[in-house]
Amino acid sequence: MVEESGSMGNTGGRRAKTYDIIKNARVAVGLDITRNHITVVVVDLKGEVILRTGVRHPFERTDEYYRFLGALVDQAVQKCGLAPDKVLGVGIGIPGLVTPDHQKVFYGKILNFTGATCEEFSTYINYPSSLFNDANAAGFAESWFSNRTKNFFYLMLSNNIGGSVVINGEVYNGDHLHSGEIGHLCIVPNGRKCYCGQRGCVDAYLAATELSSLTDGNIGNYFALLKSGNKEAKAVWEQYLQHLALAVNNLYMLFDCTVILGGYVGSYIEEYLPTVRSYAAELNTFENGDASYIEVCSYKTEAIAAGAALNYISAFIDSI
Repeated sequence: MVEESGSMGNTGGRRAKTYDIIKNARVAVGLDITRNHITVVVVDLKGEVILRTGVRHPFERTDEYYRFLGALVDQAVQKCGLAPDKVLGVGIGIPGLVTPDHQKVFYGKILNFTGATCEEFSTYINYPSSLFNDANAAGFAESWFSNRTKNFFYLMLSNNIGGSVVINGEVYNGDHLHSGEIGHLCIVPNGRKCYCGQRGCVDAYLAATELSSLTDGNIGNYFALLKSGNKEAKAVWEQYLQHLALAVNNLYMLFDCTVILGGYVGSYIEEYLPTVRSYAAELNTFENGDASYIEVCSYKTEAIAAGAALNYISAFIDSI
């Protein structure tokens, strides 16, 4: 598992050799499953993504879909030139809440797959497999790569809103396994209808689709339009910022910790961070209106798939 990587300075006598982990001695595969897309990554023992690929493929609870997943995993392993026994497992990131053993979806309204099992998803996957909530997987990836703080709330601003509470570097799941569900915190009483059935939820105001609906669902094109000075894009962004500041300030009042903006919107928001902070600062009861607690994700892409895979990497390293 380790290899010689050099030697330390000479202090008299034989130089002490240094060793480093053989990063491709084992790998893990990560999947990110959404309504219309599948992302696949392969991650080595240092947490580095050595392969990434994505394909547009609508989700279905069908044998054909699960067969397709298995083929994607096999292709990824083959492209890396790895022997099957090097693969620790496959982490599957999904937009749903899962049981403590990571084997069943107990809340899956977004894809209408409540009750789906890991056994279903892994029917054609030839490796140990586990299901992970998408936001928690992304939060775990952020925790792995970020040395900024041990305590933070990861706010996933994607086509649906998710959140992950990270305490001392570990994801906190809550007593009933639905901690961090910021998407269903009410910010506008009697407001827009949310997919959960309630009204005024954060999800109904901060989903990336609130922005990308102007550009046929492409969030990158939306931010290009915003940058060009388009009036409609600017008006939508202004409203989005107001709701984002409110949601983020609520999180800060509850947790008193760093809030990291991630997901599709988080990948583009860095240049707008000063504006986000200024809006949130106006709402801050403490610290004289400061909002430096808001940060942008360090893991810009494939965070869910990578985080799902990193759970296997982390468990393996802990076992050595």
